[in-house]
Amino acid sequence: MTTFHASKFPVLIVGGTGKTGRRVAERLIARGVPIRIGSRRASPAFDWENPESWAIALEGVSAAYITYYPDLAVPGASDAVGDLARLAVRKGVKRLVLLSGRGEPEAQRAEQALQASGADWTIVRASWFMQNFNESMLLGPILAGEMSLPVSSVREPFVDADDIADIVTAALTDDRHVGQLYEVTGPRMLTFAEATAEIAKASGRTIDYRTITAEEFMQGLEQEQVPADIAALVNELFTVVLDGRNEYVTDGVQKALGRKPRDFADYARETAATGIWENAK
Repeated sequence: MTTFHASKFPVLIVGGTGKTGRRVAERLIARGVPIRIGSRRASPAFDWENPESWAIALEGVSAAYITYYPDLAVPGASDAVGDLARLAVRKGVKRLVLLSGRGEPEAQRAEQALQASGADWTIVRASWFMQNFNESMLLGPILAGEMSLPVSSVREPFVDADDIADIVTAALTDDRHVGQLYEVTGPRMLTFAEATAEIAKASGRTIDYRTITAEEFMQGLEQEQVPADIAALVNELFTVVLDGRNEYVTDGVQKALGRKPRDFADYARETAATGIWENAK
């Protein structure tokens, strides 16, 4: 493996407390690579809404992993990613790895902005994370025993966040990944109802799946007091992006790592063993 930076220079992980960011941080630390967490609460702080914070966070780093909050589907995300990438290059930080999303026009514009920045880039274009079922908004419905979503027969090749973290870590530390766009999925496609059923089986729970309208979904988010901008984003991901455009499996994990991606059944079994899905009652 070709390590491109001296160990005294940290890697900036933008979104270093998120699903993939914290996993990348753990892997780099295990390799002895110093890191800098890019978040509002970090020191120095990194805030997407405060461009003045970017230069300070980039100071003296060797590379950066870029994730955009709340999602690259948000209008204006590509402009922000492009601005950050160009700033990084001006400051001598050329190795940049971007987490992107499949089937999202704004995400693809962000990819283009990164590619045009002059950076030594790698893009990881990912499908829905398996971990959304235990580390995000879908955990609550599972614990409640009923998953209600505005999607029925559309299938999604859910990908493991650990597979993504392995690829990002490799891209940050090995020259062979420069200039590569890895579109990553799991090894098979599942509907959300089928994924819910696999979780029910693995956890020994009864979890019903119900298809609802987009209006009902938005009403539910409002009742849960989800901020309006986040609710609109989540609704778009379910009702626009999940229209069948991503119903295919890719070999991105195999290309990047030389191994097969983790299967959803393995994820469900291992996650159930942690007790996270046990009935809260």
